[in-house]
Amino acid sequence: MKISENAEEVLERMWICTNEEGIDPVSLESLKVEENSPEIQELLEIENITLSGSNVSLTEEGAANGRTVVRRHRLAERLLADVLNTKEKYIHSSACDFEHILYHGIDENVCILLGHPRTCPHGRPIPEGECCIKAKEELEHVVASLSALKNGQSGKIAYFNMREEEKMQKMLAMGVLPGIPVKLVQSYPSYVFDLNHTRYAVDREIADSIYVRIKRD
Repeated sequence: MKISENAEEVLERMWICTNEEGIDPVSLESLKVEENSPEIQELLEIENITLSGSNVSLTEEGAANGRTVVRRHRLAERLLADVLNTKEKYIHSSACDFEHILYHGIDENVCILLGHPRTCPHGRPIPEGECCIKAKEELEHVVASLSALKNGQSGKIAYFNMREEEKMQKMLAMGVLPGIPVKLVQSYPSYVFDLNHTRYAVDREIADSIYVRIKRD
């Protein structure tokens, strides 16, 4: 069931209050909503919250939905800051709009593109998604940094993990994207690799930030 944007905003604020600030139940006054407001009535109808007097609490389903909204918002902030180079004063408000279009699947792709970031630009934790858990499992078995590959070894880009906007833009311009085949040609004095029929050379820091799903024989 699609939840309205206003109702998602309430779930987001409630999840933060409950899970990061230790406030439960949450007062309607602190949420700046009335009991008879459309968003509160919607969340009651779909059993995402419970109401007791002037206080509300998340149900199990509501907590899961709130966590998802928080995750999408903070991923949107990372995307706006790291890739789109958005000015800091616009990041939060823009992310509020962006989070509502990051449906399941799209948010996973954004997370993979950004290298499964752990925090938003403001230092708040980003709740893990299925892709983050899967990436950890794969990393232990078949994913390694480009710098860890042997000469001649190949695979596909899994993700890249860097925080400097300039270097991230360089990676995007080179076509370093998840799923693209890559082959390490040499590792000294710089790391040389083939990507999309083009040969590139990068330093150790960048090679450490590019993760490759190694091709098995």
